[in-house]
This record gives sequence, C-alpha cells and structure tokens, in this order.
Amino acid sequence: MRHSLLPAAALLALAALPAAGEDPANLGQPAEYLFGQSAALSGPASALGTGMRLGLLAAFEEVNRVGGVHGRRLALTTLDDAYEPEAAIANTRELIEKHDVFALVGAIGTPTSRAAQPVTSDAGVPYIAPFTGAEFLRDAGEPANVVNVRASYFQETAEIVARLTGDLGIRRIGIFYQDDSYGRAGLEGVRRGLESHGLTLAAEVDYPRNTVSVKVPLLDLRRFNPEAVIIIGAYQPAATLIRWARRLNFNPVFVNISFVGTSALAEELGPAGAGVYITQVVPFPGDGSVPVVASYQRALSSVATDNEPGFVSLEGYLAGRLVAEGLRRAGPQASPASFLDTLRQTPSIDLGGFELGYGPNDNQGSDRVYLTVIDRNGEVRPVARMARR
Repeated sequence: MRHSLLPAAALLALAALPAAGEDPANLGQPAEYLFGQSAALSGPASALGTGMRLGLLAAFEEVNRVGGVHGRRLALTTLDDAYEPEAAIANTRELIEKHDVFALVGAIGTPTSRAAQPVTSDAGVPYIAPFTGAEFLRDAGEPANVVNVRASYFQETAEIVARLTGDLGIRRIGIFYQDDSYGRAGLEGVRRGLESHGLTLAAEVDYPRNTVSVKVPLLDLRRFNPEAVIIIGAYQPAATLIRWARRLNFNPVFVNISFVGTSALAEELGPAGAGVYITQVVPFPGDGSVPVVASYQRALSSVATDNEPGFVSLEGYLAGRLVAEGLRRAGPQASPASFLDTLRQTPSIDLGGFELGYGPNDNQGSDRVYLTVIDRNGEVRPVARMARR
C-alpha cells in the first residue's frame, strides 16, 4: 500500500494530536486501514469463515467507536474462497491488486494458507493471524511476513496424546484426518506425540476435503478397534463420522483439534456429542472473568445481538485486537513493513489476560492449549482433564 510523504511540520503536528482527534485525511493519508480476508463463507467450513469474520468486525468496530488508531478507522473486506486453495489465490490477488489492502488477516485453513501466503509474501503484504496451526507458517519464524496468534497443531496434538495416555490410560489411538496439507499436518503431530510416549498409531484413515464421505473410513476404523480416535477435520465430516459411529455402537473417545469449529460441531452432533473432546487455543468464550473475553462479549453484542460467543469469533476478535495494537505501536506513519516489524519484534503483548509474545525465530504469539468437552446437554464446557463417559 502506497502512502504520500508528509513534510516534517505535518509529521510533528500529527504526532502531537491525541488518537481520537487526529484527521489523517486532511494530511494526505487514507481515512482508514483496509484489511483483507479470504475465508470460507460457503461450503462445509463456512461456520469458520463467518465466525472469524464476525470476531474481526467486532474488534474493528470496538476500536472505531473510540476514534480508530491514530485517527484512522479499521475496515475489512472479505472474499469467499469456500475453503478451496485456487479460490484463495484468486481472492488474495484481488485483495492486494484491486483493493490495495494494508494486510491480509484471519485466513481460514491450511491448504488455503499454503496456496495464498506466497502471494502475499511476493507482494510484501503482511499475513496476520491465519486460522491454522500448520508448521509451515511457523518454521523458525518463517515465512517472514507471517504473524501467528494461536498455538500450533503439533502443540494441540501433543496435548491430546498426553491427556489420552495420562488421564485415561489409553494406548490404542487411531486417527481420522482430512486428506490434504491440514490433515497431514495433524497426522504428523499425532505421530510425534505418540512417539514421545513410545506408541504408534493403531489405525489411520482419511477422507477428501469438502465432503462428508466418511462411511468407508469409519468401517476401517472400527475394524482396528482403537480406544480413542483423534479427528483432524472440519465440523461436518467430523460430526457425520461420530453420529454413524454411535449408530454402529462404536464408541471410542473422540477428540478434535480447534480447527474443527467447536460450536458448529456441537450443534451438528446434538445428543450424539456427549463426551466428545475438543482442544482449544483461546480462552473459554463464556468466561467473563478474563478481561479480554469480557471485552469480546461486549463487542460481539454490539455488532451481532443474535450471535452467541464462540471460540472461532473469539479468535477473530483477538486477531483484530492484535492488529490494532500493532498499528498503535507502529505509529501514525505505519507502513505494512513497519507494522509487521513492530509485531514481530514485540516480546510481550497483553490483550487482557491473554498474552502474546514474539521475537527472533518466533512468529507465534501464544503456546496455550485448553481442553473442552461436549456434555450430555449438548453444551461445551471447559475441563481440567479427560474422564470416561
């Protein structure tokens, strides 16, 4: 994004003004910071895209109500990629070339991020808070234009294996994963987690992305009779698998990672969801004792009174808060490059009970992994450890 150069006197005047009183439009600056998002707004992963977008909008509106950042509003343009890599590439190019966005934020998924992130890198555009824990976005702090919020899939799967073996004494663990870069990232994480406990996979089956073709994989899983099944997938195929398993009286402990979309999974499962675990990478969205969660709840209600708090929209809100904090610290003349450098060199950012930290070779803000379970009433609640149904 190109910005006109300001004379020294104007820069001094701008720096002296309070944030709510600044008027960058009068100084030749755009009136807003425009961010772009390519996300699934349709298809089997649509709840993830709509949730992430909702959280971002809630955070941006919260910031805009108090005058924006250095007098400039935060705006978001979202394009639907239906969780397909080719569409994500086209959307990303459009956002950069046509809309001239300041940065990309809140992308949904591993295969889409793998396809789109290089486009942003080539254009010198920051890629902020993608909704994925894949390692290729975290490899010794590379790629250089990426800033992650959430813990990695390796951390989530390590926690799952530790819980299954430590809390429940389970040794026979299978996996059901999406046959793409997302599923394979989870598969590698599970294998590493098992290896650290001297175990190997008892069963390994996959399914095609953006389908609910799970019956044959389910029968393969049942043949190996695992005590637990780790699911690396989206909410619709995960729910379909679990519902069919219940009908067949096949009842291992089912555990999902955060990308599944917790609220959507619980809704899809209904009564069949009792005892299904999900790891999370953000605090419980109903816990108003955490200051940033209380802020999120208020911000959400101001933009969508009919939406319940959820993990995905909370993650979007945290991403939006991070964006605002990065812009604030980068100063009134922030460019995409200086904004990115500011974030990646900030060792501690406390958003209000949820701390992020970055540094050399570390572009991931949080390492926290939380555990939740769906209870007999279909409600999701936080738990300290796993227990038998």
